[in-house]
Amino acid sequence: MKASDLFVKCLENEGVEYVFGIPGEETLDLMDSLSHSSIKFIVTRHEQGAAFMADVYGRLTHKPGVCLSTLGPGATNLMTGIADAYLDRAPLVAVTGQASLEKTHKEAHQYINVVDTLKNITNWNRKITRPDFIPEIVRKAFDIACDAPGAVHVELPEDVAIEDTLETPLQKKMYSHKSEHDEKELKKAVELIEQSTRPLILAGNGVTREQSAEQLEKFVNRLKIPATNTFMGKGNIPADNDLYIGSVGLQRKDYLMCGFDVADLVICVGVDPVEYSPRLWNSDGSKKIIHIHNSHPEIDSSYLPECSLIGNLKNSLYRLTENCKSEKGVPESITKLKQTMENELLSYRNDNSFPVKPQRILYDIRNRLYRDDILVSDVGAHKLWVGRLFPAYKPNTVQISNGLASMGFALPGAIAAKLVHPEKNVVAVVGDGGFMMNIQELETAKRLGTDLIVIIFNDSKYGVIEWNELEKFKISYGIDFSNPDFVQMAQSFGVNGVKIESSDELTSKLQYALEKGGFWVFDVEVDYTENIKLGEKLRDMTCGI
Repeated sequence: MKASDLFVKCLENEGVEYVFGIPGEETLDLMDSLSHSSIKFIVTRHEQGAAFMADVYGRLTHKPGVCLSTLGPGATNLMTGIADAYLDRAPLVAVTGQASLEKTHKEAHQYINVVDTLKNITNWNRKITRPDFIPEIVRKAFDIACDAPGAVHVELPEDVAIEDTLETPLQKKMYSHKSEHDEKELKKAVELIEQSTRPLILAGNGVTREQSAEQLEKFVNRLKIPATNTFMGKGNIPADNDLYIGSVGLQRKDYLMCGFDVADLVICVGVDPVEYSPRLWNSDGSKKIIHIHNSHPEIDSSYLPECSLIGNLKNSLYRLTENCKSEKGVPESITKLKQTMENELLSYRNDNSFPVKPQRILYDIRNRLYRDDILVSDVGAHKLWVGRLFPAYKPNTVQISNGLASMGFALPGAIAAKLVHPEKNVVAVVGDGGFMMNIQELETAKRLGTDLIVIIFNDSKYGVIEWNELEKFKISYGIDFSNPDFVQMAQSFGVNGVKIESSDELTSKLQYALEKGGFWVFDVEVDYTENIKLGEKLRDMTCGI
């Protein structure tokens, strides 16, 4: 068969449902092969959108999402989404076309060395130089994307794609990539927990990836240990669990740091280093730490674990639950912290001032969604409010670009979320800045018939940068811009556009949109003076516990 046919059969062999991307002259044969396959090719309006779609597909399914571009500018446009998957450890396979091999040793039209360019933002990448290498390279790419997990890249030159081959896809065999913890380390962990008086759990993205939330909650409930999560770990412990006290991720002192201040043991479960720096909660390196993960700890002066349970998270948590005998209980001071975080959101539920407070917007969204519906947050000031305050009750129901923190993530991410979970409501929360960065994917969503709701936090500026500038310099600069009429723009794409003109409008109109279905864009003017107020409160905060 033709090499491009073999490549696509290898993708089918891996169970690929979708390929997101934009074709090019160097992928003509690959596109022809896809057209005769069981795989649905979803053409996007920008390669960055394709990579974000593959990224979120990978997060939600725990299988690699696949994105495709041509050479040169197509490949470089994929880079932001690839880097996002790399840092947030989402399984993703990027496929790029390339000029014929005869051009790769000299200057040629649109040619750059894509393999070298992507080397530092992928866990593995290869150029296919012979058709008979395809089965091994594709099988290895998918295996590594799941094992690491993260982004990998495969390049298929146009002349290789048209060659004939007698090879066939490799038989797909599943192997366990999860090792088991050392029993000596388990004994140490049990002793540390038994000896502690104020332990605290910090749960991260690894719990979501390894689908270990149920076992984590059993561990929390059995030992009565208060628990926090990172922004990426939201939902791994339901927000209405009495032992859950809130989310950490703000790159400054927050209320929950008071809980870390008094903790004599921090149990880090599935926390990736990129999620939340230990320097923010253990600056002097004095905390005792238990590291529970499938990879070795990233050592620095603030993260020197007393012991490490490295291996399958479910099993490690199960064995800890079985071996620890004492119940710890939650000090009154920790309960007050939980109430403080919850009241930050609840106290704004009847706030009718306009522009709308970000807390009120989030309260109204949460109040209209089911527990397992999905919110996809873009990056900006609203992301910090979502991360801190938005209650999540199930794992993988709040999607955030955290490690790379890339604007433009939410709209394409929401499209992928709806493809994976058509039965769930999906809401994309975006700033006006981030929305404009991938606004072209409105057409993609509309063409696919995707039922989505996009809520724009509109302040006509890069609000989180203003927040930081005002805190550091007392003035802001270079952050203001003007916006189009978002309602008219949405309508020009054939999408329902709604301008919210009072604080009490959003909840009723959001409910109407959810019941009616379809694709909706809500333009909500937001009052980001709340950013400054929060900064002042946190700066003047004293724990007293």
